[in-house]
Amino acid sequence: MKGGGTDGMMGGDMSRMMAMMHGRMMGDMPLKHVEGRLAFLKTELKITAAQEPQWTKFAEVVRSNAKGAQTAKPPMMQGDMKASTAPERLANYEKTFAARLETIRALKAAVDPLYASLSDDQKKVGDELLMGPMGIM
Repeated sequence: MKGGGTDGMMGGDMSRMMAMMHGRMMGDMPLKHVEGRLAFLKTELKITAAQEPQWTKFAEVVRSNAKGAQTAKPPMMQGDMKASTAPERLANYEKTFAARLETIRALKAAVDPLYASLSDDQKKVGDELLMGPMGIM
């Protein structure tokens, strides 16, 4: 992140860094890959019939979050940052991160009951895969 010159704190490298962070936080999960990732996770976790209700709620939230991520690209991802002022960019960052926080809260609300229903062996797999590159985050 550059601290001076024409890039300034909120331009140049900062915009690129925020865009990269947003991409990682959204999981870089294109909508077309969500079903495959859910199938992978369900298989690896060995979800039982008794765990299906929690799994279904979890999968619905993941699908919803992926759809939302596809349709709600922040201005920094649309190339609109150069035309806006520093306060406008900060407002856009705030809006983006507030939306992301809501996404995380919805996901946590679905993960908590699913995780609680898992056996110890399933939890070990979940700890490794749910937040990893093939997971949901």
